[in-house]
Amino acid sequence: MSSENKEWLNVCPLDDLPEGEAIRVDSDPPIAVFNVDGTILAIDDTCTHQEASLSEGWVEGYDVECPLHASCFNLRTGQPDQPPATEPVRVHRVTVNNGLIQVEVARSVNSIKSFGA
Repeated sequence: MSSENKEWLNVCPLDDLPEGEAIRVDSDPPIAVFNVDGTILAIDDTCTHQEASLSEGWVEGYDVECPLHASCFNLRTGQPDQPPATEPVRVHRVTVNNGLIQVEVARSVNSIKSFGA
């Protein structure tokens, strides 16, 4: 699935991402895809403070806590809640087509608005 100026990645079947779980997509850059109470959300997988994988973090509500230094990122907006992270991660558009999770790769932090609200 692609169109001009858009890149879509096939992630996995929806059934392979249970509620409360996350998966890392080895793309460039890596993307973390989360299932929060049946809502599928995607952000950059790498913490903006240090090279930690956010897909390995702890999810509470619509926030993921970085496993390295405890900054939390909002899964809808990409914004961090406290230092040491001060820069947001990109939020990526997600769709499910015929049971397959697909992610549109955002080219900048502001190129795709927040989702899951």
